[in-house]
Amino acid sequence: MTRRAVIAGIGHYLPERIVENAEFEATLDTSDEWIRSRSGIERRHFAAEGETTSNMATKAAQNALADAGMTADDIDAIVVATSTADLTFPSAATMVQAQLGMTKGFAFDVQAVCAGFVYALSNANALVASGQADKVLVIGAETFSKIMDWTDRSTCVLFGDGAGALVLEAQEGAGTSDDRGILATDLNSDGRFKDLLYVDGGVSTQNTGHLRMQGNQVFRHAVEKLASTAQTSLERAGLGADDVDWIVPHQANIRIIQGTAKKMGLPMDKVVVTVQDHGNTSAASIPLALSVGKARGQIKQGDLIVTEAIGGGLAWGSVVLRW
Repeated sequence: MTRRAVIAGIGHYLPERIVENAEFEATLDTSDEWIRSRSGIERRHFAAEGETTSNMATKAAQNALADAGMTADDIDAIVVATSTADLTFPSAATMVQAQLGMTKGFAFDVQAVCAGFVYALSNANALVASGQADKVLVIGAETFSKIMDWTDRSTCVLFGDGAGALVLEAQEGAGTSDDRGILATDLNSDGRFKDLLYVDGGVSTQNTGHLRMQGNQVFRHAVEKLASTAQTSLERAGLGADDVDWIVPHQANIRIIQGTAKKMGLPMDKVVVTVQDHGNTSAASIPLALSVGKARGQIKQGDLIVTEAIGGGLAWGSVVLRW
């Protein structure tokens, strides 16, 4: 028998404020058509004044716990993927722990920008597989609206805020690709490409900074690296593209999503797409898409899912799991 990390529940949270593309026309040389044609984005959510990453993460976690039929007392660990934590320290995860009323176990953040949730899921899987935890909350949450340069039309129209969460629970499997749960992971990074996507500030520079991106270069790396990491995870699981029921990719740009699916030889009707409604929510985008995909009735128990993401670093990776 093999100890597997199985998804027991999932949930998400989106801020109330919805920002349509047309709202940017008053302050930028842009249009709804320009944004849609280049990104596939139609609208996004922005956090309210005083609404923080940990607040949103907690609400998503509460929804995931309710879906799993659990309470915070059942959880052994919390892993939060974010690049926009409330404070320099403590971690957003410990703040979520407190807001949930969880007084045991441990909590920590993972920072790999848009690839953060894949990194967090891989780390949480290791905690379960090794026996260090039986039930883990894995959360992706971001308030990227706080690091936008509102004069840069090439970036500020692309990002949104939100949170998604899932509960991983240890279950015994047969050790085959038919098992439910996480079957394989693949993580990568290459710091030589830092300047393609970064924030030009931080604690040691005493400057909050804004997001900067070389969009064309990121696109070129994204399609190749996402397809490659997905293939690596599938091979590690002893599976192939023909076995995939759903790709649930990082929701950055519809052209990247389409290009990756094409490179993998899979049709778009096997891809869960939410970028039109959420924009790029960085580490929150995959759990948001998983939660919405389940709510839509697309994702069902037994489905084989590939998630993949790339973000600043560059950092990229993938997870193959059976729902």
